Amino acid sequence: MFPYLSDLIEYLFGFSFAFPLPMFGFMVALAFMVGNYIWVLEMKRKEQDGLLTSSIIKVMKGEKASMLDVGGNAFFGFVLGFKVLAIVLDYSEVIKDLPGFIMSAQGNILGGIVGAGILGYLRYRDAEKQRLPEPKEVEEVMHPYQHVGTMTFIAAIGGIFGAKVFDAIENMERLLADPITVIFSGSGLSIYGGLIIGGGSVLYYAHKKGLSMIHVFDACAPGLMLAYGVGRIGCQLSGDGDWGVPNYNEMPEIISFLPDWMWSFDYYGNINGTDLGAAGRPMMSDGYAYEGNAWPTPFYETIMAFIIAGILWVSRKKIKAPGVILSMYLMFNGVERFFIEKIRINSNYNIFGLEATQAEIIAVAMFIFGCLGIWYFTRKHQRDSRLDLESSKNNIT
Repeated sequence: MFPYLSDLIEYLFGFSFAFPLPMFGFMVALAFMVGNYIWVLEMKRKEQDGLLTSSIIKVMKGEKASMLDVGGNAFFGFVLGFKVLAIVLDYSEVIKDLPGFIMSAQGNILGGIVGAGILGYLRYRDAEKQRLPEPKEVEEVMHPYQHVGTMTFIAAIGGIFGAKVFDAIENMERLLADPITVIFSGSGLSIYGGLIIGGGSVLYYAHKKGLSMIHVFDACAPGLMLAYGVGRIGCQLSGDGDWGVPNYNEMPEIISFLPDWMWSFDYYGNINGTDLGAAGRPMMSDGYAYEGNAWPTPFYETIMAFIIAGILWVSRKKIKAPGVILSMYLMFNGVERFFIEKIRINSNYNIFGLEATQAEIIAVAMFIFGCLGIWYFTRKHQRDSRLDLESSKNNIT
């Protein structure tokens, strides 16, 4: 496995160096970049097709830097310096658990002060260079795609918060036993928690900015699904624990040409240090019980996510009814996650005598909303088209 990016580089190129950049974190960052790029492309297309419109905003030019601007930059510089200098000075210890260190209150106060001073001063100097004797208000065109960067950032912050909240709910016993560790650890993220809270945050932003929310989410859907698949690559490469239940079955003859790890995998050397106890290999001394090779569910989810993203991308121009692409995303996402849960390790809830995981419950809800959305938005588009046609005929006569 490749817990850190440097492990993968060493495997591919034989170049060995120690750099504590977690593979999962790197792939999540890459996922956001990929999703942001696809989202921008779709927002531009929708503006060209007249489905989204630009707006005029008023901007003050030539003002001196406000205390809020300088203070905000200084705060960011403090956090950055606080962590970076501590990593440099105590590298050998930090590398053992970089995500946990980043989420902790540990750091170097001197680095924080220096970082705050540098970034605060740079913000002040930048404002001074552009300062005018008399500040003036000018009008600028704000295109819809220019909001994507902010919406991606909002989705990231809201997504991390939601992911932690939903994970804590799903693992309530662990939360009650050690709340500080659970809340501030770098592990333990629920993808649906991130999707719901992050998506809700973006919805609110789009509403406040006067953007057509349904077109914004239609534009986001293909990139979001693609980003999900990229993120799951990080799960597979690092072995972050999102694997499936033990797979004791023999690989079917029809797919025997595939590598064995695509059927069952031991995730040996994973970032969690968990030993699945593959047959023929002794268990590690830390006492992990024999479980057997697991279903490589992150790999399966990556493949399914890429297929779904491709379907949404190909369909986006052919389907004219606003909201249908979003509904298709919800439906496909629900189906994919519901069935993958059958071979994943997760906590079960008892609902009216039925055992189900948190993800299965949300997946069913997403599928239902997706189906209803396709029906509703298709009917609405047909009705609106008919009314527009009748209105055009009346105007002619």
